[in-house]
Amino acid sequence: MARPRTPRISPELRSRETVAPLELFFDLVFVLAFTQCTQLMADNPTWDGLAQGMLVLAVVWWAWVGYAWLTSVVEPEEGAVRIAIFAVMAALLVMALALPQAFGEWAGIFAVAYGVVRFGQIVVFLIAARDIPDLRKSVLGLAVSTALGVGLIGAASFFDGWVQGGLWALAIALDLGGPALFGVEGWKLMPAHFAERHSLVIILALGEAIVAIGVGADVGLDAGVIAAAVLGIGIAAAQWWIYFDVVALVTEHRLVNATPGREQNALARDSYSFLHLPMVAGIVLTALGMKKTLGDIEAELKIEAAVALLGGVALYLAGHLALRLRNTRSLSRPRALAALLLLALIPVAVEVPALVAALGVNLILWPMIAFETRNYGDRRYRLRHGLEVDVPSTASAGGG
Repeated sequence: MARPRTPRISPELRSRETVAPLELFFDLVFVLAFTQCTQLMADNPTWDGLAQGMLVLAVVWWAWVGYAWLTSVVEPEEGAVRIAIFAVMAALLVMALALPQAFGEWAGIFAVAYGVVRFGQIVVFLIAARDIPDLRKSVLGLAVSTALGVGLIGAASFFDGWVQGGLWALAIALDLGGPALFGVEGWKLMPAHFAERHSLVIILALGEAIVAIGVGADVGLDAGVIAAAVLGIGIAAAQWWIYFDVVALVTEHRLVNATPGREQNALARDSYSFLHLPMVAGIVLTALGMKKTLGDIEAELKIEAAVALLGGVALYLAGHLALRLRNTRSLSRPRALAALLLLALIPVAVEVPALVAALGVNLILWPMIAFETRNYGDRRYRLRHGLEVDVPSTASAGGG
């Protein structure tokens, strides 16, 4: 008698709560994609270039988010899923290679590769959901918004200028709006895995920022360049601290302890899929600002580069403010004040040497971190060592 075959693609197979090695391997392609977003803006340091970079980043982010949800349901290293992930990685690599010209001569290549990446996720999801009606309904809803987004980006490849940008913006709005429109009840989730996956993508974005510093420093090595590199690491380290010291812990705790189903899925969608995007965008913009700073440390930053550097850090902080508002219905005044101060200093940043502007960002971030660490010391310690139970009241620890 033949043995019944164990299904290789099934939501029931996802058992481990840690990120699998294949997921880490998969995410490496996104380091290149983030780097290419920075390069696109660096090659075209205008308002149009910044807008294009942010549009492409949103598309890359949403592609990554889809696979974060997929591999939180399906074991990525089982059966055909492993082969599917490898195939998608190839398409992602083509996407990343075409990214600097996603609004130019390689727009069609980018659109086709993006379509392969997005529909690859849908196909695996549908196979996994074949015996789970609620999940299948949610996946079919996602397929509709995916088809609209991919179709509009494909159509945009035949245009240029404002029409092309408008089609991209519409594609992103419809694609990201799909989960809100079709509901979240049917999705399944491994919350600890999902939170860890997003923490790791923040690390990847910060890694790209360090790569940008290294590339920007390719102008020789003297005292000024060394100082700029140290200041750049200071900004990246501050961004790491702002997220990982407490915020990542609080957000994961809230997700893990939310009621499975609608409440937990909505929290995952809002806190991670949506509100981590401005954080990643802020890191990428900051990387662009540091790249331009290292290009000529004695010259003043152009307005676009100043907006990228100071505005990027402000956007990063804004993502944290929105995350705290979603999770605790409160705001962090130190982080709000720091974000406003960074925005207010943009006109000053274009009048002083770039090195001074980078120093100014550090002088805003590190005193804020010192204040938070000192002011919330005991609660912060208890939370970081698993001793705190009342997460909502301690979410202010570290400004989270």
